Amino acid sequence: MSKGILLTGGSGLVGSKLTKLLLDKGYAVSHLSRKHGNDPKVKTYIWDVSKWQIDERCIEGVDTIVHLAGASVAGGRWTNKRKKEIIESRTKSIGLVYQLLKRKSHQVSTVISASATGYYGDRGDELLTEDSAPGSNFLANCCLQWEHAVDIGESLSLRVLKLRTGVVLDAKGGALSKLAAPVKFGLGSPLGNGKQWIPWIHEQDVINLYLYSIENDNLSGIYNMAAPNPVTNKQLTRAVAKELHRPLWLPKVPAFALDLLLGEMSTIILDSQKVSAQKIEEAGFKFQYPTLTWALKDIYKKDINK
Repeated sequence: MSKGILLTGGSGLVGSKLTKLLLDKGYAVSHLSRKHGNDPKVKTYIWDVSKWQIDERCIEGVDTIVHLAGASVAGGRWTNKRKKEIIESRTKSIGLVYQLLKRKSHQVSTVISASATGYYGDRGDELLTEDSAPGSNFLANCCLQWEHAVDIGESLSLRVLKLRTGVVLDAKGGALSKLAAPVKFGLGSPLGNGKQWIPWIHEQDVINLYLYSIENDNLSGIYNMAAPNPVTNKQLTRAVAKELHRPLWLPKVPAFALDLLLGEMSTIILDSQKVSAQKIEEAGFKFQYPTLTWALKDIYKKDINK
């Protein structure tokens, strides 16, 4: 009998593609969502984290919970209200699930949660492993609280796995589409000094790594989810321009201009994180797209064909 997988955030960029992969592999997939979905193959259970409400049937037949829910960090300026929403959408949501597991009989054995490389803050050229200390800015604090909330599952005798995700490359959404938009019009340029490291990862490797985590019970703890060959912002911008056959002629966008435009949220663009993939590779995971060149060729090949 195949495992039952419950996803929070299942309708998002990663969640929707992971859902398709899991269905193709024969898993029974269900979602926790604020509204009913349209896929008849996926059971949707309603929850409202702000009201501490959850359909208790959601954990029936479930072995593994994949926690992807969370408000977009780039969805608006970081007011105090917005910061609270970003953190609580991640921490309170998994807390609501754990409260349900405490009071209702279940067969859940594993919780796999997203986290982010934002955990490390702005670290220049330092090579960052899972043992590196956290940063001190808002994103680092958000990731700390996120991971601590997920860790409560260990007290429930669950296998807990946290994947610190880098910049997911996908032509149809996320950071790459925003970076590529001005490049397509010949208006692209590196951001800040262009020397900040980008912990990128191809979308296919993201969902493959979630599947690998589900299917390998020996994995637990923290793993970086980033390709083994990080690049700088300047290198990424140049690679995108080359793949799109567009020139780069404008000067770099200075950091102070980004600070004025985005406020504290500019750290998303300006923080430098040179993240190591050694631990997950030593655990046996094989990246399908280990280099940026391969990743971009695949992404834009798909984009053109569509």
